[in-house]
Amino acid sequence: MLYSSTRILFGRGIRRVVPPLSSSINYLINPKAKTLSLSRPYLRHHNISFFKSIPTLTPTPTPLRFSLKTDHTMASQSSPPKSVHDFTVKDARGNDVNLGNYKGKVLLIVNVASQCGLTNSNYTELSQLYEKYRAKGLEILAFPCNQFGAQEPGTNEQIVEFACTRFKAEYPIFDKVDVNGNDAAPLYKYLKSSKGGLFGDNIKWNFSKFLVDKEGNVVDRYAPTTSPLSIEKDIKKLLDA
Repeated sequence: MLYSSTRILFGRGIRRVVPPLSSSINYLINPKAKTLSLSRPYLRHHNISFFKSIPTLTPTPTPLRFSLKTDHTMASQSSPPKSVHDFTVKDARGNDVNLGNYKGKVLLIVNVASQCGLTNSNYTELSQLYEKYRAKGLEILAFPCNQFGAQEPGTNEQIVEFACTRFKAEYPIFDKVDVNGNDAAPLYKYLKSSKGGLFGDNIKWNFSKFLVDKEGNVVDRYAPTTSPLSIEKDIKKLLDA
């Protein structure tokens, strides 16, 4: 015997509107329409025989809540540097040095080597410049580098002793670094991107020089063969600014 049936729509978020079905009750689930067909005796048994159909219930959407949180730490780490003062480097003893400490100073940044043909003239003139303009706000930052002819093979201690003993260098000498390639120090990547060389950004040899103003901006770049004393006028201009 066939019975007419009442269709009840089941959707996500809709509460059950009929009692649980027994295994003895015949029912049909249509998976595409997501409907359930119930026989009329079943409906009459559960006192819902007067329904011809149960209207479709529309679930009320739950509003989505968003929480916006700014990660200031990550932002600061990913923000590109705006000046030389944004960098931290290592000194010859491995201690961190915040270059922000040099705000208000004119900087001459040089990659140095102890066994180069340019060593004697550059170290001598760098010491002369520092002695003359240190009190007026000049700082020379020397970064040993062994990438050019392996002419800086010594340890940091040996390099400092060589510069201070032989050339009376009183300016700071920092940790040995790479200035070119994937392992180049971040400071040097920034210097090169700020002031490219005549034949590209890469440092060409020992004793390349970068002149930085009191605000940490890279003002000029000089070739290894440019003597320190020949840029004295540029240094004085920045000191007087």
